[in-house]
Amino acid sequence: MSIDRYCRTVSLMGIFCLLAQPTAHANDAEELAKKLSNPVAAMISVPFQYNYDRGIGPLDEGHKSYVNIQPVIPISLDADWNLISRTILPIVDQHDVIPLAGDQFGLGDTTQSFFFSPKQPTNGIIWGVGPVILLPTGTEKLLSSEKWAAGPTAVALTQQGPWTIGILANHVWSFAGEEDRADINSTFLQPFISYTTKDAWTFTLNSESTYNWVDDEWSVPINFLVTKLIKIDHQPISLGAGVRYWADTPEDSGPEGWGARAVLTFLFPTGGQ
Repeated sequence: MSIDRYCRTVSLMGIFCLLAQPTAHANDAEELAKKLSNPVAAMISVPFQYNYDRGIGPLDEGHKSYVNIQPVIPISLDADWNLISRTILPIVDQHDVIPLAGDQFGLGDTTQSFFFSPKQPTNGIIWGVGPVILLPTGTEKLLSSEKWAAGPTAVALTQQGPWTIGILANHVWSFAGEEDRADINSTFLQPFISYTTKDAWTFTLNSESTYNWVDDEWSVPINFLVTKLIKIDHQPISLGAGVRYWADTPEDSGPEGWGARAVLTFLFPTGGQ
């Protein structure tokens, strides 16, 4: 090969690599964004989810802000199975949610879930099952149920192209705690659908509905969230914001109308699923 032909070949290869590199990075970002839509993905993530609701209480004058710290940690059990730990720890700031009760600030109760999940999908379905525990970590009486509760939890989803469709559910019963506080017997349902673009924008619609079997009441928020995956000094970060509408709430204690949500998530990709 002549020197001129060699130089032209090397130059063309260099140009091709430069052109292909952004696409590879975009594909990586798209895949990470899709993993973030999977509650049992084999990836460490630490979301900080801010929420705001208003129209709370019998006089519709209460309002509440809270940040859910929600670390997700996968643990490889063997060649076939992962154990996924999902924690929700709320930091709450609420005002006048009960007449004459004033303001409260502090930790709420912690929800801890564990999912045993196969590393490979089953007939295209990604799933996990395990226990969920409610721990009375609230630092003030009006921020805690003051009850211990536990039950089963499960998740199932499919990812086809840019789409993720699935549902996460659990049910908890109280088994210990303060005698003078209401028992817990509640079902949580979170159906979700999301669409991820090739440049790592994700559009998510879900509900985080709870049915209280003791009081025979629903709480049904409909959430719409837009997130974007970016990298800062090689650190993947997802930023998002959205709105929610309360389709149904307990008459004397639930939020009303529209609320807001913002999310900051740090991602730490690992091997596994």
